[in-house]
Amino acid sequence: MRQASLAAARLAIRLVTPVAATLAATAFCPAQARIIEVNVQSIRSFAPGSTFGDAGAYERLTGTAKGELDPRDARNRVIVNLNKAPRNARGMVEYEMDFDMLRPVEAAKGNRKILFDVTNRGRKFLPLWLMDAAPAGANNPLTAQDAGNGLFLRQGYTIVSTGWDGDAPRSNNGMAMRVPVAVNPDGSPIVRMIRDELVSATRGPVVREFKLAYEAANLEQSQARLSVRRREGDPRIAVPAAEWRYKDSRTIEILTPGNAGAGPAVGSLYEMHYPAKNPGVLGVGYAATRDFVSYLRYESSVFSRTPGVPMQSAIAVGISQSGRYLRDHIAQGFNQDERGRKVFDGVLSHIAGVGRVFLNYEFGMAGRTNTQHEDHLYPENEFPFATATTSDAVTGKRGSLLRGDGFDPLVIETNTATEYWQKGASLLTTDPQAGADLTPPPGARVYLIASTQHGGRAGLKSDFGPCMNERNPHNPAPALRALTVALDAWVSQGVAPPASRVPTLRDGTLVAPDNRNFPAIPNFAVARLVNEVVLFGDWVNPRPDPGRRYPALVIRTDADGNDAAGIRLPDIAVPLATYTGWNLYKRPFTEEELCDRDGSYREFAATRAEREKSGDPRLSVEERYASHADYVARVKATVTDLVRERLLLAEDGDAYIARAESEATRKRFAR
Repeated sequence: MRQASLAAARLAIRLVTPVAATLAATAFCPAQARIIEVNVQSIRSFAPGSTFGDAGAYERLTGTAKGELDPRDARNRVIVNLNKAPRNARGMVEYEMDFDMLRPVEAAKGNRKILFDVTNRGRKFLPLWLMDAAPAGANNPLTAQDAGNGLFLRQGYTIVSTGWDGDAPRSNNGMAMRVPVAVNPDGSPIVRMIRDELVSATRGPVVREFKLAYEAANLEQSQARLSVRRREGDPRIAVPAAEWRYKDSRTIEILTPGNAGAGPAVGSLYEMHYPAKNPGVLGVGYAATRDFVSYLRYESSVFSRTPGVPMQSAIAVGISQSGRYLRDHIAQGFNQDERGRKVFDGVLSHIAGVGRVFLNYEFGMAGRTNTQHEDHLYPENEFPFATATTSDAVTGKRGSLLRGDGFDPLVIETNTATEYWQKGASLLTTDPQAGADLTPPPGARVYLIASTQHGGRAGLKSDFGPCMNERNPHNPAPALRALTVALDAWVSQGVAPPASRVPTLRDGTLVAPDNRNFPAIPNFAVARLVNEVVLFGDWVNPRPDPGRRYPALVIRTDADGNDAAGIRLPDIAVPLATYTGWNLYKRPFTEEELCDRDGSYREFAATRAEREKSGDPRLSVEERYASHADYVARVKATVTDLVRERLLLAEDGDAYIARAESEATRKRFAR
């Protein structure tokens, strides 16, 4: 009997397509491993005819992996409702996840390191955000252009992504996972009254109907209620039953006559309370990531093609939602697998602020992201915020994001100016009452990438979108590339990365919003609001408590309105414009509310006469630089400093210099 159960727990790798004949047909791993089956659906040449430095050619594997969890294991008990999930004959809870892998064709040319790209709402972000690839092929990379500058392929990484979000969309090659649905002890569906905030056009297109996060348990309007308000702080106004209806169990239509049949009012906050059913056990996503990465690291000679030689290390990169996911992964103890082994050696969390993910909850909604206007009263921010150990007067707790159990990864956290306005980022390096600076522990670093917006990456344009000011096009990727390389050196060689670089209370660069020293730029909308972290109790019926709040501090600016602290890349250190991490909505949106996570941009006047005519206090291009050659010399000096400090790679420094010397830039200096 024992031998049969061990055999049942062995891992089978099944080849779905004939082209997979290059992979061993089956492989086995110890019974303790929780990945029980891998289905390789395709193996194909990536970017046929292309090679990536010394690593040579790459190939791409896609498929699914099945796993199972022991609900009795102490490492899994933190998963909400795991004890209410259906079990298989072995008493285990099963799940299935998508995976996607880029690996060197010749294993010997790889660096035997995993670079794990944590998906964001089913999307791969690493090529787009860190390698300057075009968006079109981000989720289905096929060509060399889909790898952008190819940096991490040239360095020989095996790049892996998996689905972890049971609600992530599968459209456009999205990656997701199948999670079990929790049920009552008698097998009946779980039904609970929940709250769904619904908004049109702020983070997507204008909609004529709203999709609900969960299936309604019934379609009786008398058991649901809908309200609307224009701004987050406005009173809720009940929407009469005659002005909305269920279209089906996952969709409602707004019928308000004043909207002239156009559907919901753009930018307004609709709030639907309704009885929902069938919550997925979403916290399984953490364990699935843990077990698949652990399997690749320690068990899978099939994938590494080096029998008996495990992968050398694993580093995770998460951006925005997936950065918040990594903070939760650490805090909830998922960096230790079921056999007591470390999962990720290093983690880079970008633009997460102090947030986590609304995932490990009954009726969780991982896609929510707390901002000043939208999703403001959903679970995301909770003490402890920082990697340093602190005491919190609001909750009476003491703690750190890190667990101190020997399984913490080395951590780099990077944020933009936006996260100080929208995501409480100042709490990463101050005590919860903002009374003193904190120094991260030896195994952690925190960096501000100055004067950048939340969604900053290559190729952005300075258009207006839904905002009052032009949006910020500054690209933080050069700093992120350098810090990812530094993280690897920290993990692999013990070479510590550069010291944290953030605004501080001590030097006066971390201030209240009213003290930020922003110049009075003509016809430029200026933010007055900041998204504060406030405790509100139950997310279904939230009641914000002004007495239980955490101060949100922002970055003091220089005379140009650019951030005076953090990593100041050449476009900020040697500027031709003002770049901010905030913007404001314009009509028909909610004016004066923060324009989601967008920043602002305004070029300097070309001449003193032009500046004085408009009343702009910022020096013109001709006043601040003696000539184009002077500007280029200053860019070169900044690049030299950043490369020396390991905050910029030499190849990115060369690109900055080439752009500074270009004809397009020279025209900015024409008199």
